[in-house]
Amino acid sequence: MKIYIYSEYQKWIEHSGVGRAIYHQKNAISKTTGIELTEHKEDADVIHINTIFPGSIRMALWAKQHGKKVVFHAHSTREDFRNSFIGSNTIAGLFGRWIHFCYQLGDIVITPSEYARKLLLSQGMTRPVCVMSNGIDLEYYQRKANDRNSFREKYGYSDTDNVIMSAGLWIRRKGILDFIEMAKQLPEYQFIWFGDSNIWSVPKEIREGVRSNLPNLRFAGYVPKKELRQAYAGSDLFWFPTYEETEGIVVLEALAMRIPVLIRDIPVYQGWLKNGENVYTFQNQEQAAHRIMEICNGTTPDLTEHGYQVAVERSMNQTGQNLQKIYQLALL
Repeated sequence: MKIYIYSEYQKWIEHSGVGRAIYHQKNAISKTTGIELTEHKEDADVIHINTIFPGSIRMALWAKQHGKKVVFHAHSTREDFRNSFIGSNTIAGLFGRWIHFCYQLGDIVITPSEYARKLLLSQGMTRPVCVMSNGIDLEYYQRKANDRNSFREKYGYSDTDNVIMSAGLWIRRKGILDFIEMAKQLPEYQFIWFGDSNIWSVPKEIREGVRSNLPNLRFAGYVPKKELRQAYAGSDLFWFPTYEETEGIVVLEALAMRIPVLIRDIPVYQGWLKNGENVYTFQNQEQAAHRIMEICNGTTPDLTEHGYQVAVERSMNQTGQNLQKIYQLALL
């Protein structure tokens, strides 16, 4: 079996969750299966498409014309497109119709969570939809001896500073405005956000927020994955205030790094992340502030080992096995 993994405008998506997912797919296949990845679509049995640009449509149609099976990866939904960039809410309906058209070209559709699968089915998807986590590389995301010190030295944090980190694009959906407000509310804590966006693609309030001069708030921008791993190791809490996700790769990374995780109580986490069992959850800013103080003060049970087990269940090895089964199913 030969697989051609297709993605378009890779430089655009390199820093996004989709970009990471593509890396995970290739890594999982190479490390854990006997499947051959090919760089030539003509040699492939299955074309695995990850993007939703016009070239992806052309690729799917080419595959069908040449007797290739198509697996379309549904990384995006209409819901997680909303509240992202300027004008996103206005065209969310059009975007929903576009991705529906794209995904329907697949013989099989993959989506990262049961929540996302239900959304697609409720919006008329008729293709078989398989749920498969984006996965996590447990060999890489583990603490190294000097990670904590390297992170704290680089950003000027003392060993006693309470550091709360988050990661994502600079978009409203990710909860970035809540993160900024929390830094104002809790000046005794240090807040740092990794990731960025084109400053002119986001609304004015976000542009102003990321340019604020709060002494306890830092926007580190996009960093290589080694530095992100060091940040997980060196922070006291991973707070992810996102309002909508199809899974949340950064959550898996944080769980793998055995850092306490605080997430908003939203549907995508139901069934696999549980408040007080492997993560802590919140519903509003008041609850979030209370949880942040409790976790950083050490007055809540340590859930990091239970959280790590969630990451183990979504390891790269499991991703590879799941992909192999899906490809075999597509070839039937």
